[in-house]
Amino acid sequence: MSEHRHRPRPRAFRLDDQGVAYDDAPAAVAPTAIIRSETKPIPVSARGDPLDEGEREIETAQRSGMLRRWRLNFSTLLWSGLGGLVSLTFGLWVTSVTEGLFARAQSLGWIGVAFAAAFLSGLIGLVVRELFTLSRQARIAELHAALARAHAEDDRDAARAGVNRLVALYAKRPETARGRAEVQDAAREIIDGRDLIDIAERSLMRPLDAKAHAEIATAAKRVSLVTAISPRAILDVVFVVAQIIRLIRRIAEIYGGRPGLFGFFRLARSILAHLAITGGMAVGDSVLQQLVGHGIASKISARMGEGVLNGLLTARVGLSALAVCRPAPFHVEKRPGVADVAPFLFGGGKDA
Repeated sequence: MSEHRHRPRPRAFRLDDQGVAYDDAPAAVAPTAIIRSETKPIPVSARGDPLDEGEREIETAQRSGMLRRWRLNFSTLLWSGLGGLVSLTFGLWVTSVTEGLFARAQSLGWIGVAFAAAFLSGLIGLVVRELFTLSRQARIAELHAALARAHAEDDRDAARAGVNRLVALYAKRPETARGRAEVQDAAREIIDGRDLIDIAERSLMRPLDAKAHAEIATAAKRVSLVTAISPRAILDVVFVVAQIIRLIRRIAEIYGGRPGLFGFFRLARSILAHLAITGGMAVGDSVLQQLVGHGIASKISARMGEGVLNGLLTARVGLSALAVCRPAPFHVEKRPGVADVAPFLFGGGKDA
């Protein structure tokens, strides 16, 4: 208390005051500061793979559907030779038909040439579209992996580049205008790369996720009801396959664009790989526990049980399609399960 009482209090004075004396003596030497350097944390990338198990599974499934490099082997020679022979046979047949039309009448020959040109133009257009869809799916898979790595390592530059690509992916989608504006505003303010990716996921992916969840729920409900009352097993199989194909194409359209024929095969391959990696038809231990816990097998008939299982299969395929087609990893949003998108299959809502 005494030291505090006798300590001089600060006062204000004017620089031109004659009563103010200036002391030119050097200031006392400041005490030496001891600075202890802390050990720098090892970057996440140096400690091993920064991705969690779920992201590694998705990346593995996406890579399995990629087009592999062309290799010269016996199967390649077989299919290349067969394709060449079929193409030559078809070309000779078109030439023969066109020459026959010209032999009958010149007008018929020119009509045949016009039809052949229309066919060739359509074929070229389909090939270009297939190549474009395959390239787009590859870009989405690369974007997913880049965002996952940038988030795990908190890489600001990589995060900004990935978020810019994500915004450009949905630049022509009117329903994403608000989310794109929020992300662009945040990009000018947010410094942390991880926070920027979280904002992009919350603003852009959340409404698309809601649409995908609704599609999965609708397909699972439709399959479970129809297969429960279908009189023939073959009709069940045809209906389930048709609904799964429709669901995969719809989810791909929500996240990046409807795939073509070869794009669908590539996407289906990635989905099958994801199903195999994550447990496939087993659907997951939690789902099986919920089924047993509610005693569904003892409460419903065999046909109703078959409908529920078909609905579970449809929902499981839909979730794998969502994971493969989604251009951003799950961080802010919870990775959905079957009980999240189709709680009606368990008879108890989401608490089931």
